[in-house]
Amino acid sequence: MTYCKTIFITILIGLLLACTDTSNASSPSAADILGNPDYPAFSYGGYREKTRDVAPTKNEIKDDVRILAALGIKILRTYNTSQYPQAERLLAAIHELKAEDESFEMYVMLGAWIDCRLAWTDHADHSQGSIENNTAEIGKAVELANQYPDIVKVIAVGNEAMVQWAVDYFVYPKTILKWVDHLQTLKSTGKLHADLWVTSSDNFESWGGGDKVYQTEDLASLIKAVDYVSLHTYPFHDSHYDPVFWGVLPEEESLDQLVQIEAVMLRAKQRAISQFQGAADYIHSVDANKPIHIGETGWASIAGSSYGVTGSHAADELKEKFYYQYMRDWGNEAGMSIFYFEIFDEQWKDAGEASGSENHFGLITLDNKVKYTLWDAFDQGAFDGLTRNGKPLTKSFGGDKAALMKSVLPPPYKSKMPRRKITTINENAVPGKPVTADFYIVTLDESLLGAGLNTSYPSNTLKITPWEGTCNIIMTAEDVIEITTGTGDWWGNSLGIESEIGENLTAFTSGHIILEMRGDPGLSFEIGYQTGHYLANNQVNNAMKFGPGAKYQLEKNWKFYKIPMSKITRREANLTDVTNVLYLKGDSPDDKTKMYVRNIFYSKK
Repeated sequence: MTYCKTIFITILIGLLLACTDTSNASSPSAADILGNPDYPAFSYGGYREKTRDVAPTKNEIKDDVRILAALGIKILRTYNTSQYPQAERLLAAIHELKAEDESFEMYVMLGAWIDCRLAWTDHADHSQGSIENNTAEIGKAVELANQYPDIVKVIAVGNEAMVQWAVDYFVYPKTILKWVDHLQTLKSTGKLHADLWVTSSDNFESWGGGDKVYQTEDLASLIKAVDYVSLHTYPFHDSHYDPVFWGVLPEEESLDQLVQIEAVMLRAKQRAISQFQGAADYIHSVDANKPIHIGETGWASIAGSSYGVTGSHAADELKEKFYYQYMRDWGNEAGMSIFYFEIFDEQWKDAGEASGSENHFGLITLDNKVKYTLWDAFDQGAFDGLTRNGKPLTKSFGGDKAALMKSVLPPPYKSKMPRRKITTINENAVPGKPVTADFYIVTLDESLLGAGLNTSYPSNTLKITPWEGTCNIIMTAEDVIEITTGTGDWWGNSLGIESEIGENLTAFTSGHIILEMRGDPGLSFEIGYQTGHYLANNQVNNAMKFGPGAKYQLEKNWKFYKIPMSKITRREANLTDVTNVLYLKGDSPDDKTKMYVRNIFYSKK
């Protein structure tokens, strides 16, 4: 009886695999479609509501797929398999559309979401993956890939799962590698199709294009294991976080505004290419023939403070159109797929703030307005007879080009942009070499110290960094650091040395950090310095609490604070490697709140 049952199961598995092979026989492979300009790609999220708990129905997804097909799009990228039903419904919808019309083509890059152990908690363990979530996500991806072999052409293990600013859930490359190896084994043993490609989709920095701390043996092994690298680049975000490429150059200030915008957006394209090339140089040093495609890039049309009218002036429909076209042209010229993010606006990404940029990366709004990028397609009849949510599509701004142009934000003049870096440095100083001066000045009106004192400045530029969009931080023309807190769970920022080696401030072990601040007395935060590198898992926060109930609190008027190093330095801190000479991290108030910092320096006494 047992023997017969075993034979039956073996035969059944063989038949299932055989059926799978047959259904895939006439379908192009990932190698055929990726990088092929006849198969343009998009990221797809069809969520209409403020939560993903309300997933689009199969019929709603069919409407979406018909719209995408009308635009000539033939590859879609998804993000989850088991956590939400959208991906499964998308595959079912495409399957039914293919059954209705045998010439219909649409393929899917199926994303499996990867989390660390205890992700989204205060105790996230990044050294391990979440066994429960990751096993379920990969298992479902395998099931769907085998169920729809003519549609699923790629499985992506994780989405921005290795980039370490994803503090709630990131994992190290070894966790991604484990699942990539698992999928490759299934391919080699006939349990997945041999022409299915396996990748991981992540930020350019995670693929070795930024901080060299990412360039580990495990990452090199992962690069060798994937069939291609799926790389993300977002100059839009950099217009706020690292705007070295952003803004109108002095010699462009007299030009027509449209010409200025074209020039700025061309530099945005070059920024993307530069980030791509930085990662490609490393990737190809590991595997010279490894294909690379863009897994995500995009531009928002609306944004709040960081990218909108009070921020970098990046977000509007005109700039979105320029970026889309420039990136499509580059992808076609380079023989590379670009999964543009995204086709439809979604409001769950920043449910608490309607103007949040994450809600407005789509080329079609939630109320069926076709943005300027697709006006030409609209005029050519691409959307004729199509509906979304039972309603036809119309042009944004009612198709009025003059009205659209009035909404365009003039890009800032480089000469007047707020600074994101402190560039006064000691050119004779060397990172890692002990600072011997009596005073280490971050930013200071030196007349406050008096004449003839032994002072030094940072050995390299200091980058002013808002953490994960939790706050806004700029340096004014008066050398005042202005911080606007966010309204999320927390906010944070830092002044970090732009060097692989931190400052050696051991001479200040018994000294003080002195700075001048003002702001809302009710604001609660910690302030101090950081040693080590977050990316190397050896960062130490050395800080003191400010706010109600603490020894110190802000006052509405400027006040100097003298913080003893001995009171904030932790035992495990390594003062030979001070990587962030100042950081602040706090609990977000109910409303955005401003605080100000100036005249920051370290003193031996």
